[in-house]
Amino acid sequence: MEDERIVELFLQRSNDAVAELDGKYGASMLKVAKNILKNDEDAKECLNDAYLGIWNAVPPVKPSPLSAFAFKVIRNIAIKRYRRNTAQMRDERSGVSLEEIGDVLPDETDIIEQIEGSELTSILNRYLKTLDRTNLYIFMRKYWYFDQVPEISSRLGISDAAVYQRLARMKNSLHKYLIKQGVIK
Repeated sequence: MEDERIVELFLQRSNDAVAELDGKYGASMLKVAKNILKNDEDAKECLNDAYLGIWNAVPPVKPSPLSAFAFKVIRNIAIKRYRRNTAQMRDERSGVSLEEIGDVLPDETDIIEQIEGSELTSILNRYLKTLDRTNLYIFMRKYWYFDQVPEISSRLGISDAAVYQRLARMKNSLHKYLIKQGVIK
């Protein structure tokens, strides 16, 4: 089913909306939550929370594209759960991706504010447009989908060390870019 039709189901408050969303994006959304949390049960709970969050947000929000909206919601919920879980018990193994980039980006806690968009999103999008195709792929797989470096390097047919090196360079250039844009000092 097309995304626009799924959004219409949400707008009509049809019970089929969540089922259609789950059928189209559920497995991928769950993978993102698992990549962040490293816990199947927490990831499943986050997925259910994401469905409820989307149900409550649409309307008034009419997301386009639906996929970006859905993945943003699941990521935010999983990150919030991760932060809650690790506030009680530090687990460095599962938090590397968040901590690697977390010292560069400002803390964002309001999901609705993120969904509505912000200047930071615009600045990050401009930065991403400066990356070549391979670096963009690596950046997105690591920091959006939270894939592990061996998985990324395997998909690209390059060494883990090459991926780590590219990530370090991108983190450094992003930091400089955010300073230049006045986001951080």
